[in-house]
Formats: sequence, C-alpha cells, structure tokens
Amino acid sequence: MRRRAKAPSAPLPQRDGVDPVRVRLPEDPGAGWATVREHLVDRYGAAVGVGRVEAMVREGRFVGVDGPVDGDEPYTVGRYLWFHRDFPAETPVPFPIGVVYRDERVVVADKPHFLATMPRGRHVTETVLARLRRELGLPHLQPAHRLDRLTAGLVLCVVRPEDRGAYQTLFRDRLVRKEYEAVAPYDPAVALPVTVRSRIEKERGVMAAREVPGEPNSESRIELLRHEGGLGWYRLLPVTGRTHQLRVHMNGLGLPLLHDPVYPVVREDGPEDFGRPLQLLARTLEFTDPFTGVARRFESRTRLSGPG
Repeated sequence: MRRRAKAPSAPLPQRDGVDPVRVRLPEDPGAGWATVREHLVDRYGAAVGVGRVEAMVREGRFVGVDGPVDGDEPYTVGRYLWFHRDFPAETPVPFPIGVVYRDERVVVADKPHFLATMPRGRHVTETVLARLRRELGLPHLQPAHRLDRLTAGLVLCVVRPEDRGAYQTLFRDRLVRKEYEAVAPYDPAVALPVTVRSRIEKERGVMAAREVPGEPNSESRIELLRHEGGLGWYRLLPVTGRTHQLRVHMNGLGLPLLHDPVYPVVREDGPEDFGRPLQLLARTLEFTDPFTGVARRFESRTRLSGPG
C-alpha cells in the first residue's frame, strides 16, 4: 500500500490566530467533477450556500501552492487547496487567559469560564488557542488536551509541533493526575468520599451525556472539602475522561454543580450569563515531563465564585 505524500506547507498565513482550512481533492469516479469549482460547490454548497462558494472562488479565497485558484481549472485528484472560512460573529469572553507557566516547550494556560479550548462550530477566534497565539506570538501553539468550554482552569499547551505527540501521550495513557474543584449543594445523606464508576454515553447532537447500564467506562473520586450555607466545596479526581464526566457523576449523586446549564435540566439556548459561571475548576495538573524526566505540578490561580 502506497503511503500518501506529506501535504505541503500552507501558502496562507494564520488569520486572527486561526489556521487556514486545508482541502485535498479526493478521488471519486462517480462524482464526475470537471473543474475545481464544481467540486467546491458540491463539497461546501449545502453548508454555506452555492452563491457564497461561487463568490469565494471569484474573490480568490481558495489558494493552491502556486496562488489563487481559477475555478475553471481542471479537477486534479490529490491536489491541495487552502482557504479561510468566514468566521461567525462571536461575543467576546470578557475574561483574560492567565499563564501560570511558560518555557520553550510548553505554556500552561489558566482558562477562564466560557472560553472554548479549540476552534469549533460558533467558537473560533474566542478560543484559548486563537487568543494565546495572538497574545503570546506563538503561531504553532497547540493544546495537548481539551477542557470543556464552561469549565475554568488549567490547559497544557505545546509550543512546538514536534513535541505535541509526547505530551498528548501522557493524557492518552492517563499519566497526568488531574484535580478539579466544584461547588454544588451539600447533602449530609450522601456519604463521601466515594468513587463513582458508571457507563457514560454521549450522542452526537445531544447536549447532555447520560449514564446507562453496562460495563463502566468512567471513574471519578469525589471528596467533600467543606460545606457552608447549604453548599459544599468538593475535590473531584477523575481517573477517566469521558465527556461531561464530573458533571454527570455529581448529578447522579443528587449534587448537580452550581449554575450548570445542562444537568439536571438542559436550559434554553440564549445569551451567556457571564455573571453565573459553572462552578467547576480544573485546579491541578501533575505529570512527569517526557523530555526532562522532571516531576511537574501546576495549580490554577482562579477561585470559584460560589453562588454568584
């Protein structure tokens, strides 16, 4: 089996800290594309509109290694093109990104609530990746893992592309100890500490994950730090990393996190309430650095606001 040749470097620069989209023209004998324009309209017309794709072609927005693409050029299998998509209108997240540590290999960011880690869907320039690339002047910066948009706290980012795999492997192999803090109702009837193991499934397009019968695929330890006025402050120690795992496990105990817009009830979509952030914080990251062998421990400087 012949290995595909490595893609050439993008001829377009980043825009607002976001890389251009790369397109490889596929082999599809049944499609019968005669020109590049026909393929692009077929590929993106349903998503953004045929007229918009046609306009982008006319404006020279699709670029090959030799410059802007003429839409009437013959279709060539395997050719690479790049373009910048139209960014959605985004409400700026009015909180700064803290940096708790930085060296030539990594940046440990202290992410605020409401800020996505990576560009996706309607969150593109208002993300940790795009903002830090712009603010720190590090165009190749990439996160080694993800943190939910509504959760605040530590995100490990890698400065050089060649180092990213080693740090990602730490998270994949569960060699990173992660400690979270949360605020939720206090119920003396819930015996703590407790280790929760359950099977969590998340359907594509459905906001909430759910616990279902079956072999457990998630594990969290939950400890009570203190309680006051009907609320508890909790230490959460995830062993696995399923989507919304800590929120699902706390909700399953009858202790839904304060200001959670999904658990136990999905709230109607609307403007962000920046004054009522989800009370969940990724407080600590601990791991042995794969390059130096040094034990590293980082702690967030963010403090949960409580009831708000």
